[in-house]
Amino acid sequence: MFSLILLAWFAAPALVRRGFRAPRRLEQSSPAELGLAYREIRIPTARGKQLFGWLIPAPLSGPQPVVAALHGWGGNAEDMLPFAPLLHRAGLGVLLVDARNHGRSDSDTFSSMPRFAEDLQHALDWLIEQPEADPARLAILGHSVGAAACLLVASHRRGLAAVISIAAFVHPAEMMRQVMAVHHIPYWPIGRWVIGYVERTIGHRLDDIAPLYTLQAIHCPVLLVHGDRDRTVPVAAAETLYAHRYSDAVQLWVIPGVAHDSVEAIQAHGDRLLQFLNIAMNRDK
Repeated sequence: MFSLILLAWFAAPALVRRGFRAPRRLEQSSPAELGLAYREIRIPTARGKQLFGWLIPAPLSGPQPVVAALHGWGGNAEDMLPFAPLLHRAGLGVLLVDARNHGRSDSDTFSSMPRFAEDLQHALDWLIEQPEADPARLAILGHSVGAAACLLVASHRRGLAAVISIAAFVHPAEMMRQVMAVHHIPYWPIGRWVIGYVERTIGHRLDDIAPLYTLQAIHCPVLLVHGDRDRTVPVAAAETLYAHRYSDAVQLWVIPGVAHDSVEAIQAHGDRLLQFLNIAMNRDK
């Protein structure tokens, strides 16, 4: 056991850093291929870095409601493009951004869910200054790690109209324990030490950023969306989050036959999503 502890002590930092290195995929298309007008943008974020993104204005001119969408780990803005035609047809603007170390955004030392949230915060700060956006009618939508980042942002940021969380996990420590179990790494003492190292590296206690707890601090309507065939983050995660909801402003929508990365399936189920947004933004009249 002592040799295992020594191995963890020396190897864990390099392994954790490698785990925080997201695979980068560049966008291969653009909103233009869907017939959508857009602006290619650069948004300043933390540590002097720049985020790449697309702003797709609403069909009507002037300040309009906008949905800011954030991809998952190893993804990019193109992954969230399937939402754009649906939202645009409904009269909404759409902001799609790449987190740092993803897509065409700048590189940084490592990626983490709090850094996803930090990038989303900066994207929203930029968005409220744009003439196409109505600051009183902004919603955020995220997938997987991006969904957890949306919940973290909304737990601190007032004034958001709505949050849509797709395939969010319950707690990052739980996800880490599952990964370690697959690799036969004992939680005590090695796994617990690794989790402590991760907390020190990202600068946050995992309890403070876990969707299980951030959800309870959100004051706007939240829609939890999950596929019942998700094997990466099983649907039980959404059911657990919903069971710990702070009020009836949190809704749960389980989509039959949908897996973790089936973002495009939203096209077949868009009415429910639009109904939620219209009510949250007072557009249902």
